[in-house]
Amino acid sequence: MLLAASILAFALGSIHAFSVLVPPLENHFGAPRALVSATYSLALGSLTIAVLFGHRLFACFSASRFVLLICTVAALGALIAATAPSLPIVWLGYSLFFGGANGLGYSFGLHIASQANEGREGTSIGIVTAAYALGATISPFFFVQAVTFGGVRSAMFGLAGALVLAALICASLLKVSKVAFKAEAGQTSHTNLRIGEFLLLWVGYGSAVAAGLMTIGHAAGIAHAQGFGGAVWTAPALIAACSLAGSLIAGRLVDQILAPRLLVALPLLSAAGLGVLSVPMNPDLTMCSLAVVGFSYGGIIAAYPAVIAKIFGAANSAWIYGRVFTAWGCAGIFAPWLAGILFDRTGSYQSALWMGGILGVTSICAILAFFRQGTPH
Repeated sequence: MLLAASILAFALGSIHAFSVLVPPLENHFGAPRALVSATYSLALGSLTIAVLFGHRLFACFSASRFVLLICTVAALGALIAATAPSLPIVWLGYSLFFGGANGLGYSFGLHIASQANEGREGTSIGIVTAAYALGATISPFFFVQAVTFGGVRSAMFGLAGALVLAALICASLLKVSKVAFKAEAGQTSHTNLRIGEFLLLWVGYGSAVAAGLMTIGHAAGIAHAQGFGGAVWTAPALIAACSLAGSLIAGRLVDQILAPRLLVALPLLSAAGLGVLSVPMNPDLTMCSLAVVGFSYGGIIAAYPAVIAKIFGAANSAWIYGRVFTAWGCAGIFAPWLAGILFDRTGSYQSALWMGGILGVTSICAILAFFRQGTPH
């Protein structure tokens, strides 16, 4: 069960390698960076809506059929993007179809993981988010090779093929394991989530992930602007690899009841990395700072769903996390897009990086207020 969720997450994690496709898309369609960046932002918006409402669909299909449906829609989106005659058609295929299917698969994988090892939700969720990050780590290299061979079209055809292969493997594993979605039953504890607590979680999560999503969406561009002359896929791959490590470590720490300190330390680390990154420096220090931001982001996306599952129960986590996850979606829509606008206007990423650092501090304030109120049981 956990293996299938991880393989699915691995295939879908390629969405966070989008930054290597930005220059080819700019050249192919003659579009400014802000519009091309909107492709990633819209994909994250679709992903968020799918996470918000997706849990209602989990029990409507067997796990194996649901995975087949997810990967079919995602592959269709990649094929539409591959043959798109204009950027809006790329938005239809990549942002709407692939992004939406990505959200369904990601939330399904997290929920299956949280039910697989109750009491060790952090470790299980950390493994799945790490697999998601591993997909983002490896895919930039293959995207660059595909673009070199045949442009963005080849990259999207390759993505569609990988999704079909993942669908067949995951569906087979889930059918053999006979996994069933555990739906909420009767009166559930999510009614104990007060509006004030929800808002603090929402602000804390959204402001914490904004820096990571902005950096992921522009990783290649940030590295180039700071004078890094290595291969274009290096920066997004490094961020994703460090995100993988952050997911595994944070998931483990949540199981050791370090949640309050962890949810403060991670955005603080991210803000520090962005602060250093905003100052002109040598390429080696640039890559180290990107690694710090990636590690923090991976830890944050693993820690929040695990903390929610522990506080409110695994059976209720899909409902609650789906709503808190809308903060991730808002950050995903606006952070990469706004960073693209600031770059077009100023010719650098400095303003965007400072903005990300301020949001990290905002997250710390919100989560401290949440835990000071006490948490429901």
